[in-house]
Amino acid sequence: MTSSAAAPTFPDLAGKAVLITGASTGIGAAAAEGFARSGAKVAVHYNASKDKAEAVAAKIKAAGGTAILVGGDVTKDGSAARIVAEAVAGLGRLDVLVNNAGGLVRRVPIGDYDDALIDDVIDLNIRHVIHFVREGARHMQAQGTGGSIINVTSIAARNGGGGGAVLYAASKGFVSTATRGWAKELAGAKIRVNAVSPGVITTPFHKRYSTPEQLAAMQATVPMNRLGVAEECTGAFLYLASDAASGYVTGQIIEVNGGQYMP
Repeated sequence: MTSSAAAPTFPDLAGKAVLITGASTGIGAAAAEGFARSGAKVAVHYNASKDKAEAVAAKIKAAGGTAILVGGDVTKDGSAARIVAEAVAGLGRLDVLVNNAGGLVRRVPIGDYDDALIDDVIDLNIRHVIHFVREGARHMQAQGTGGSIINVTSIAARNGGGGGAVLYAASKGFVSTATRGWAKELAGAKIRVNAVSPGVITTPFHKRYSTPEQLAAMQATVPMNRLGVAEECTGAFLYLASDAASGYVTGQIIEVNGGQYMP
C-alpha cells in the first residue's frame, strides 16, 4: 500500500520564486509540482535528464503554473553561481532554494575505496551543497527580504547507511550538521535553513542502487510496513518553505521515514 494523497497547499507560497536542484525525477520532481500547486514559480533544475525535466515543467504549465528549466552538472566549478543566477533571471528573484541533487555514486566496501570515489562523493553531496547555499544566500541577502534554504539529507546520516554506502551516509551527515550551522549564521538575514531527511523512498535512486532483496529487507524495518513514495516528502518541503507555517523553525531536520528511525 502506498499513499496517493496530494500534499497540502500553502497560500503564502503563491508567487514565491523556488529553485529545486535535481528536479527532473523522484523527490525533486514531486516537490516542484507541489510548490507549483501552491502557486509558486519554480525553476526545475536538471543535469542529464532534460527530457524528464521538460515533462515536469510541462505538467506544471498545463495546470496553470509557472516553470522554467535550468540545466547543468552541479559538480562542475562555477555551476552553482550560474544556475542560481539563471533561476533569478528567469523568476525575478529567489525566495526558496531546495538542494535536492545528490547520489550514492556506487556501493563500495571500504577495502575498495580509492581517491577518485572519495572525490566523487564529496563533489556530488558536499561541495556543491556548500556552493549552492553560498550563492542562494548571497541573492537572498541582496534582496533583503529573507528566504528559506532547504537541504536534503538522508536517514543514512543517522544510521550509517546500508552496505557499501558509508561514504554516502557520511556526506549526508555533513549536510545535516552544516544545515544547523548555516541556520545560526544566516538567521540575522532572516534566512531559515532546514533539511528534509527521507527514509527509503521508491525513486530512481533505489532502482539504480538497491536490489529488490535489499528493498525488502529495508521495508521489514519500517513500522508502517511499506516504502515511501516521493510525493510523501513534498509536504515537508512546503511546510519548511512557508513562513506562515514554519516562520520560527530553523536548523531542524524533518524525518520522513515511516518510523524506520526515530529521534
